[in-house]
Amino acid sequence: MIENLHLVDNQYPWVFRVFFFGLGACLGSFFNVCIYRIPKGDSVVKPGSRCDCGQSIAWYDNLPVLSWILMRGKARCCGKSFSIRYLVVEVLTGFLFLLAWWLFGRTNPAQAIGIMILCGFLVPAVFIDLDHMIIPDVFSIGGAIIGVFFSCLFPALHGVSGTGIAAGILGGVSSLVGILVGSATIYWIGTLGEVALRKEAMGEGDVKLLGAIGAFCGWQGALFSIFGGACVGTILLLPFLLFRKAFPTSRETDSETPDEESMERKSTPPAFGIPVPFGPMLAVGALLYVFFFREPVDTYFQSMHDILNELTGS
Repeated sequence: MIENLHLVDNQYPWVFRVFFFGLGACLGSFFNVCIYRIPKGDSVVKPGSRCDCGQSIAWYDNLPVLSWILMRGKARCCGKSFSIRYLVVEVLTGFLFLLAWWLFGRTNPAQAIGIMILCGFLVPAVFIDLDHMIIPDVFSIGGAIIGVFFSCLFPALHGVSGTGIAAGILGGVSSLVGILVGSATIYWIGTLGEVALRKEAMGEGDVKLLGAIGAFCGWQGALFSIFGGACVGTILLLPFLLFRKAFPTSRETDSETPDEESMERKSTPPAFGIPVPFGPMLAVGALLYVFFFREPVDTYFQSMHDILNELTGS
């Protein structure tokens, strides 16, 4: 079976690339539902998709990417414009799935699938965090649990060679260490920041989200997500924050309060008077690590470990 898949991939590489982009786009359509409904406490299953005018959206008008483009972002029933975010989320998720398979599908399919699953938790968490400054536990704690389970089944996600119980245990341990190191590190950064700033500096949602990242990326990826994501996020967000500060806009508020047991509101320290969610920065750092910097980052940490061993004589 596996040999047949490799044969198809070698002769017709576009087949899997189209498949995984389509799969990601379809999931992105579902993530749009999650982004809109979960903060309100609504079911993501029922009712079906509806326009703001109350009319049900037919299945042929709900095709990922295609429907938005063909209808030019407007509802067929009433002509009201849909937000371009629907298209962005679908294309972004499809692109991330395609990139994961393109880069790792042939050499390490388990790593490619693991990255796709991680992206499936990060994409909706990021957009909810941007909108509401919260990260639902279903994406953070749920992601951590799935990450450990997947690591036990496919230890190659963490670079563990071989199969069997021993390899599965090593993969699970690597995942658990990633959760503990990542969560503990960002927790203490937030605690020290709270002491220095005399206000809450890091939300619990960020702590739990980094735990989910560590479950898939290991402790090296978790640490890179903190510092790499902060650097990239600062560069990307600084122009936006300056613009928001110069040209403030009124923001619509939702009368419904999310379930406090399933989500944690965050009070990330404001930049230029504007609260900034840290979850998107962590997600950017995680994606940079899994797609481009895993090897150099892991090599760096290994070299530091070797230097410490030489200095201590162990």
